[in-house]
Amino acid sequence: MRKFILPLLLITAVFIGCQDSEVANPTDQQTTIDMSDFFVYTELNAPKGDNGKDDKNCHSMNVLNRQLDENPGLYKKMYDIEYASRKFIASKKPDGKPGGGGGNGGGGDDGGGGTDPVDDGLGVINIPVYIHVVYSNSNENISDTQINSQMQVLNDDFRRTNNDASNTPSEFATVAADSEITFTLANTFRYSSTRTSWGTNDAVKAAYPPVTPETHMNIWVANIGGGILGYAQFPGGNLATDGIVVSPQYFGTTGYVAAPFDGGRTTTHEVGHYLNLRHIWGDGRCNRDDFVDDTPRADRPNYGCPTSAYHCRSNDQFMNYMDYTNDDCMNMFSLGQKDRMRSIFAAGGPRAAMIGS
Repeated sequence: MRKFILPLLLITAVFIGCQDSEVANPTDQQTTIDMSDFFVYTELNAPKGDNGKDDKNCHSMNVLNRQLDENPGLYKKMYDIEYASRKFIASKKPDGKPGGGGGNGGGGDDGGGGTDPVDDGLGVINIPVYIHVVYSNSNENISDTQINSQMQVLNDDFRRTNNDASNTPSEFATVAADSEITFTLANTFRYSSTRTSWGTNDAVKAAYPPVTPETHMNIWVANIGGGILGYAQFPGGNLATDGIVVSPQYFGTTGYVAAPFDGGRTTTHEVGHYLNLRHIWGDGRCNRDDFVDDTPRADRPNYGCPTSAYHCRSNDQFMNYMDYTNDDCMNMFSLGQKDRMRSIFAAGGPRAAMIGS
């Protein structure tokens, strides 16, 4: 009988040891991803700033609402991208827990990243860029020098090497991030047109289609009109319209530029949308969020160059590139925003093909 008892005891010991090992390593356990706070559509009447200004700076969310109406499958696609992004961030957290979407204002705890450092294994990500200059006059046919100045701003802002980084308030300095994303100009295309303004219905993209949008970020520099600075398409949209559009007077830092948006931050802001960042006020009231826990909740955009802003029972991160303040008052992305942007480059993600292209 002893011949059978000893092997049985050994098998039992191994089984128990394996169970103990699994319990001791929480990252091996199944992570539950809470999507109860997810939304896509935003309010038709966007919140105004404290000075009552209309939401004219960026029309990315308005464009997204239109695209959702036109494409019934887009909501599900964006939901799946959001789920995969949250799952990827959670899997890379040191404690195996997802970041929060609450942002000092409550909400779920499975949002788009938090203040814990994430080693996502992706290294420094470089995005090749195609610039399409569409002009109806010589001013709009911006110079290579103006284009290069914008490329420099993108690299400085996303690597946090800009001259304004030291202006981040101490409350937020600890979460200001080097996103480890860079940009390289791959080519510039120039098109003369008799059309003087293009609006936000993607007409300029239809006239001058994107080039290899799977592997390159396409930027159209064309006059939008209506006081609109720029707009971008979120990941998951139609490849035929993928990319961002910026009016020429808000592109770069030299040449045909107009203050106070002459610091290249309109493009930084729109690239943030292109990489799946929302406005920091969540395009709603205090019960809406941007799915990032280290950008405190707000209920409106900020304009001008404030020294403080307080809404939703916390200080606003008004110096964040995803607010509406003047270019020279913006200086940071947060660690949570970094995690969120980089997650879309993970294997199977909507921007994964850009890595190594």
